[in-house]
Amino acid sequence: MTAGAARVLAIVGATATGKTAVAEAAAEALGGEIVCADSRQLYRELEVGTGKPTREERAAIPHHLFDALELGERSTAGGYAAAAASVCGDILARGRLPVLVGGSGLYLAALTDGLSEEPPHDPELRARLEAEAARLGVPALHARLQSVDPDSAARLHPGDRQRVTRALEVYQASGRTLTWWHRARPTRGLAAAWTTIELVVPAALLDERIATRTRAMFDGGLIEETAALVQAGRGEELAKLRAVGYDEAIELLAGRIDRAEAERRTNLRTRRLAKRQRTWFRGRPHAARLDAHEAPAATLARQVCAAYAGASAGG
Repeated sequence: MTAGAARVLAIVGATATGKTAVAEAAAEALGGEIVCADSRQLYRELEVGTGKPTREERAAIPHHLFDALELGERSTAGGYAAAAASVCGDILARGRLPVLVGGSGLYLAALTDGLSEEPPHDPELRARLEAEAARLGVPALHARLQSVDPDSAARLHPGDRQRVTRALEVYQASGRTLTWWHRARPTRGLAAAWTTIELVVPAALLDERIATRTRAMFDGGLIEETAALVQAGRGEELAKLRAVGYDEAIELLAGRIDRAEAERRTNLRTRRLAKRQRTWFRGRPHAARLDAHEAPAATLARQVCAAYAGASAGG
C-alpha cells in the first residue's frame, strides 16, 4: 500500500474476548468511528443477546450498521461487504478512522478481500443446516433449495445431504446461487491499508467468561426481550435466525426447558461458536495477536493504538 493510503483498523476475535470495550477506547483515542462486523448485531431488534454496544456507548461516538437490518431480512457476506464499504468510505471522507469490531470472519473477509470465484464457506451456518437435515430430513431442505435455487435443486438428488446443504449454505451466506458463483468474476475488497488485531484469550478462561456473560444476559433482560418479540408476532422470524441465546429463551418461554438448561445449552453453543471463530482467525496470517486475558480494556486499547501507529509509520 502506498504512503498516504486510506487506513482501516479491525479488532477481531472470538466471542467474549472483550472486543467491544477495547474498540470503544481505541476509537475514542484515534478519532475513529465504530463499524459493526458481527452478523447478529446487525439486527436492530436484538440487543441483550448479541452483546451489542449499549445505547449509551453508541451515543458517545458514532456507530454504524448495528441497526442495519430488521428481523425477516437476510444477512449475507456480500450484502454486508457492500454496506460496510460504503460506510467506511464515508468515514474516511470525513477524515476519521473506521474501526471495525466483531467476530464474523466470513463477513470481514468479504470486506477486506472481496468475494472470490470460490463460493463462501460458513462453518456455523453449515452446522445449523446439518442439524436441520438430521431433524427434518434432507428432502425438506431440498424443497427449500428448490424455492431459492431451482437450478441447483434440479441437478441434485433430494437425498444428497452433502450437496443440498452446501448449496443452501452458499445461498444463505452470500445471497447468491451456486450457479451465479460458478459464472461470477471476483469482486475487490475495500481498498485500504488494514491493521487487523485479534484479541486472544486461553480457551479455559474464555469458557468461564462465556458462562459469566450467559448468566448476565439471562439476568439482564434476554428473556424479556425475546418475550416481547414473540408477543409482537416476530417469533418465527427470530427462530429462523437460529441465534444463540434467543433459541434457548424461546424454548424456556414455551416451558420446554428450565432456566438452568437454557443457560447450559447457550454456553455449549457459544463455546462451539468461539472454537470456530478461533480456527477462522488462526488462518488469517495478516492479523496480529494480542493477549487479552489479563490486562484491562484501557491497557489493551493503548496496545492496539501503538500497533496501529507502528503499522501506519511503516506505510
